[in-house]
Amino acid sequence: MCLRHPRTTAEGTPVTSIDSTPPARARGAVAPRRTVAGIWALVVALIALVVLTFLPTGYVIEQPGPVYDTIGGVEDADGEITPLISVKGAETYETSGSLDLTTVQVVGNRERTPSWFELALAWLDGSRAVVPIDSVFPAGQTSEQREEQNTAMMVDSQAEATAAALTELGYDVGARLEVVGPTGDDSPAVGVVEEGDVVLAADGQEVADVDELKSVVAAGEGDPLTLTVERDGERRDLEITPEEATIDGERTWLIGVYLTTAFDFPIDVSIRLDDVGGPSAGTMFALGIIDTLTPGEMTGGEEIAGTGTIDAAGTVGPIGGIRQKLHGARDAGAEFFLAPASNCDEVVGHVPDGLQVFSIETLDDALTSVDAIAAGDTGDLATCSG
Repeated sequence: MCLRHPRTTAEGTPVTSIDSTPPARARGAVAPRRTVAGIWALVVALIALVVLTFLPTGYVIEQPGPVYDTIGGVEDADGEITPLISVKGAETYETSGSLDLTTVQVVGNRERTPSWFELALAWLDGSRAVVPIDSVFPAGQTSEQREEQNTAMMVDSQAEATAAALTELGYDVGARLEVVGPTGDDSPAVGVVEEGDVVLAADGQEVADVDELKSVVAAGEGDPLTLTVERDGERRDLEITPEEATIDGERTWLIGVYLTTAFDFPIDVSIRLDDVGGPSAGTMFALGIIDTLTPGEMTGGEEIAGTGTIDAAGTVGPIGGIRQKLHGARDAGAEFFLAPASNCDEVVGHVPDGLQVFSIETLDDALTSVDAIAAGDTGDLATCSG
């Protein structure tokens, strides 16, 4: 502290002036300590960021994937646009608007998981979701096996959708349960079943679909199972010992085989969609086939999106990634969305602005919804309400 000489005010009263500002040297002594501390804090933060960037996480990110119009076209390997759905053996009609199938894109895999920084950004984005890696890439399953599984499910989905659509239009379709192949190298079905085997019965009980086969396998609780198949025109009995596994948190018994339902269609329906797997496009495939084979503009020119598995009987089932699909549909320009009723609990409170969501349980529900949207009268349609 520095005391200056007294001075006098206008009234002549002596006043002492006190200058409380520290000397330049004292000020300079404090600044470096603060600067050094700040630098070290920044260094530590950067090191932590680098560590978090490369540290494995055990999670992957689901985000909106591409959207495809089932009554529109897709680009082939030569860059030319071809119809996504094409039909031979029956008259087809012009369509309008769109019937979009939605997809989910997965960021990350077991070889390269997203960083903690990427996960943090995804947590803050309502259109994306952070999920455990095991829910997308099951332990023990290679990326190639997962891709094969998704491809098989897509092929099966297209067949089921075609069967549902043609049945709705009055065609007769035959059905048989065929083996695609074992689920992995350690599957109990390895060396027992062969691709193309037609499953006729399990433990003496006739099975018409996968659900019936699952019921027989579960009832055996791990006992060896006799699977009756038709191979090369001959009936054969094969013995498989199921293995216990956990699916969606529940213990169950599996024989480790991929199956598909094959049909004898009276007309040739071809669906062209590369690099997309899984069964969730079934409902939109069925709607696209029906629109292609019926006169008039079923959509009324509206942009309609949706999702949902479907079986030959026309039952719509749940799918994964519904919230990401809602955002993908809205971003693609759709104003209406058809969602499986069994996914409604995930829809409530997560519908993007500008999108109306209607709940469906069957193909008939989906057709009713499309007709109502085309007519501009959706007041009586079921919705996902809280």
